[in-house]
Amino acid sequence: MDFLLRLLLLSWLFRPGHCNDQPGWFQNITTNLFSSSGNILLGGLFPINDLTANWSQNLGPNNRFCFSFNSINPNGLGLALVMKYTVDEINATPHLLPNVTLGFEIFDTCRQSFIIVKPTMFFLTNGLSENVSVLCNYTDYNARAMAIIGPQTSEMVTIIGKLLGFFMMPQVSYGATSDTFSDKVQYPSFLRTVPSDQWQAAAIVDLLKKFSWNWVAVVGSEDEYGKQGQAEVSSLAADNSICVAYEGLIPVYSDPMPVVLDILDGIYNAKVGVVVVFALPNPSQIFFSQVSALRLNMTGVWVASSAWALSDLVISLPNIASIGTVLGFTDNTQKLSLLTSYVTVLFTRMKEEREKGLLWKEDYFPMANPCPSCSNLSPNNISLITQPVLQRTAFNVYRAVYSVAYALHQLLDCNAASCQKGPSTIYPWQLLEVLRNVSFVIKGKRFQFDSDGNPNVGYDVLTWNWKNGTFNFTDIGQFYKTLKINQSLINWYTNSSEVPMSTCSADCESGQVRRVKGFQSCCFDCIDCKEGTFQNQDIQCTLCPQGQWSTVRSTNCTLPTFTFLSWSSYEALGLTVVAVTLIVCQGAVGLLFLHHRGTPLVCAAGGTLSILTLLGIIGGCASVFLFLGKPANVMCHLQQPLSAMFATVTLSTILVPCRLFPQIVCVMEFPEKTPTHLEMVRGPGSWLVVLACCGVQASLCGWFVQQGVSLSVYLSTLKINFVRKFLRCPVDPMVGLGLMLGYNCLLALLSFMCTFMAKKPSRQYNLARDVTFSTLFYCVVWVVFIPIYTGLDEKNKSVAQMVAILFSNTGLVAAYFLPKCYLLLRNPDLNTTEYFRIYLEATPPASEKDQDQ
Repeated sequence: MDFLLRLLLLSWLFRPGHCNDQPGWFQNITTNLFSSSGNILLGGLFPINDLTANWSQNLGPNNRFCFSFNSINPNGLGLALVMKYTVDEINATPHLLPNVTLGFEIFDTCRQSFIIVKPTMFFLTNGLSENVSVLCNYTDYNARAMAIIGPQTSEMVTIIGKLLGFFMMPQVSYGATSDTFSDKVQYPSFLRTVPSDQWQAAAIVDLLKKFSWNWVAVVGSEDEYGKQGQAEVSSLAADNSICVAYEGLIPVYSDPMPVVLDILDGIYNAKVGVVVVFALPNPSQIFFSQVSALRLNMTGVWVASSAWALSDLVISLPNIASIGTVLGFTDNTQKLSLLTSYVTVLFTRMKEEREKGLLWKEDYFPMANPCPSCSNLSPNNISLITQPVLQRTAFNVYRAVYSVAYALHQLLDCNAASCQKGPSTIYPWQLLEVLRNVSFVIKGKRFQFDSDGNPNVGYDVLTWNWKNGTFNFTDIGQFYKTLKINQSLINWYTNSSEVPMSTCSADCESGQVRRVKGFQSCCFDCIDCKEGTFQNQDIQCTLCPQGQWSTVRSTNCTLPTFTFLSWSSYEALGLTVVAVTLIVCQGAVGLLFLHHRGTPLVCAAGGTLSILTLLGIIGGCASVFLFLGKPANVMCHLQQPLSAMFATVTLSTILVPCRLFPQIVCVMEFPEKTPTHLEMVRGPGSWLVVLACCGVQASLCGWFVQQGVSLSVYLSTLKINFVRKFLRCPVDPMVGLGLMLGYNCLLALLSFMCTFMAKKPSRQYNLARDVTFSTLFYCVVWVVFIPIYTGLDEKNKSVAQMVAILFSNTGLVAAYFLPKCYLLLRNPDLNTTEYFRIYLEATPPASEKDQDQ
C-alpha cells in the first residue's frame, strides 16, 4: 500500500503538464545537499543527527562525529534542505543579486553544544584557509562565511553567540527564541526570524486570561530555552493576577524519569486544570510519555510552547489522545508552495545518479559529511518535507536566508541589472549594520527586524484534534501584540465538552472582596463589604465619603434617600379615614348640643364649655394631619405642641371646678356650704381654670419649641449611616415631649381621682361616671403608648402617636359624650331640671327614705 501511494504521488508530480508548471531553474538543481560554492558564502547550522554515542569517557579533544543511519533528525535535515532551496531560488532571481552567486556550507550541530564549536570556528577562519587569526583589529578581517543561518536552539546560541558577536558576524537564527539574546551588549550580532520568548510568554498569559484560568502549573525543560521561558511565563502571570501553583523543570543532561514523576505528583496535588509546558521536543516527549501512561486524568488543558507544539515525538506517543486538550503556539509562517516540487526533483535526480552508478559526494566539503547516508535519499523520502512540523517552520529558514540576501542587495548597491560593489570589498560587520535595518516584502508581507534583532512576526494558535482515530492541527487564532481566538473551533476534551475551569477559588460576586488564604493570591475567601463601605478594589472595602452611605455588598456609595408618611400610603389613608370619621362624629355631637343648648342636660354638662371640649377633641383629631406628607420646618414646629395643646383644652374643660368640685364633690359632701360659692365658680372661675391649665401647657410647648432643633438644622447635622431612612420631625428634647404628655395625663388623672370623692346620686344623672371612664381611658392609652413608642422605628413611632391621639380622643368622645347623646336622642323625657338638679342648683339629692315618703 505504501508503494502504491508513493507511485501515485510520483505519477501526479510528473504527469503531463505538471513539469511545465515548474520554474526553469529547477533544471539547474545540483545534488550537493550541504555545500555549494559561490561569491559569497553563507554558513548553516542544523540539527541533522541526534547524538547516539556516549562521549563522557573521552579524554582529549579528538574529532567527534555524531551521525549514523538511525540517528537522522528528519526535521533538521528538512530545514537544511530548505536552506539549499532558498539559496538556489535566490541565485535564480537575477534582480536580487545580479552577477553575484550565493554559496553555502551546512554543518550538523547534533543538538550538542560541544559539537557546534568546531563548525563555528571553521566559519571564522581567514579566507579559504583553516586558520583563525589573532589580531588587534578585525575591521579588515576576511572571514570564510559572510553570515551564519542558525542554530535552531537557544542552548546552541549561548555557546557561539558571544563568539560571533566578537567578530560582529551576522547570525540569523530560525529557531532560538530565548529573550536573553535581545541584549545587544552580550549578543550584538544576533538576529532571528522567530518571535522572542517574551512575546510567547505574553501570548500564553493572554491565552490564560482569555479563558479566566488563574490557577496553573508551569513546566519547563532544564535548558536555556525552558528555564528562560518558564521564568517569563511565571513573571508575567504574577503581573496579571494568575497564580502559578506549581513549577518544575525536566532534566536534560541527567536521568529525567524520577524528576518527571515528582513533577506529575506536584501537578496532581496542586489540583490545577491547566499546565503550561515550555520545553524542547525531547524533554516534552519524556514528560508526556509518563502523562499518557499514568492516565491520572489530572488536567484538562496543556498549553504547548512553539518548540513542541508540532512535534511528532509527542504526537506519536501511545495514548497521547487521552491527555486532554492541547493548545499550542507556532511561529506565524507561510507555506512554500514550490518546496515539495523542488525536493521531489532533487531526490529524483539523486536516485537517477545512484542508479547510473555515479558515486554521490559533495563537490567540495572541507569537513566531515554531516549525512553520508543521505546518498540513499529518493522520492520515497519526500515526507521529510511534507510533515506538518517542517511545513510550519520552513518559512523561518526561508526568511533568514532572504533577509541576508536583501541586506547584501543594499550593501553591494545592487539594482535589477548589476551590483556596484564587488563581493570582495565587503565585510561581515558591514553586512550586520545593513541587516539590522533591512526591510523587504516576502510572500506579500513586509519583514524587518527591530532594534533588538527581533522580527515583526507573531504566532499562530492551534489545537490538536483527534477524530475517528486520525489526528490533525486546527488553527484557532493568532497573536501579534494582541490575542485573537475563535473559540468555536476548539474541541474541549473534557467530560462536559466545555471550557474547563482552572481556579483555586471561585470568583467573588459583586460587592465582595478577596481575603487571601495562604501565600497564593488566587486562593481566597470572599468577604462581603459591610454597610458604609463599598467594593472599590479586589482586596479591600473602601469607606464611603462623608455624606454618603452604602448597604451590605455594595459597589458604590449613594446619597441618602428620605421617605415619609405620604398621603397615598396605606397607613396614611387608613388614619385619614379614621380621623375624618371621628371629626364628623364629633361635629354631629356638637350640632346636637347646640340644638339642645339651654336644656338641663347641656347646662349640667358644662354649657359653653362642652362645646369647647368638643372643639379640643376635634382639634386633637385634626392634629394627626400634621404627621402626614413631607416634613417642613413650620409643620415640625407645630406638630407636637398643637396635639398636646388640644388635649389640654379638652381635659381642662372636664376638670374645671364648676363641674367637678362644686357639682360633684361639694354638693355631695358639703351640701350646706355649696350654694354660697356655686355662682362664683360657675361663672368666670371655670374659664380661669381652663386658661390656667392651658397656660401651663403653653409654657411647656414654648420651652419645647425653643429648646428643639429645626428640621433643616437636624438634617445638616445628621450622621449619615443609612441609604434609606424614614424622615419624621425631630422630637428633641424628648423631655419636652414627656412633660407635655405627662401634663395632660396629670389633668386626666386629677379628674379621675376626683370622681372617687363623689357619691353616686340616686335617681339623678351620674356625671362622675362619664368623667371616670373618659379620663381613665385617656390615661391608659398614653401610659401604654410610652413603652410601645420607645421600641419602635421612626416610621412606626409617628404611626403609633397618631393612633394614640385618635384612640384617646375616641375614648373621650365615647365615654363622656355618647351617654349624653343617647339620653338626648332616646330619653328626651329625662332632660329635666329635676333629673339634673344636683348639678344645676347644687341641691343635695334626697335620700331614698324621703323620696318614699
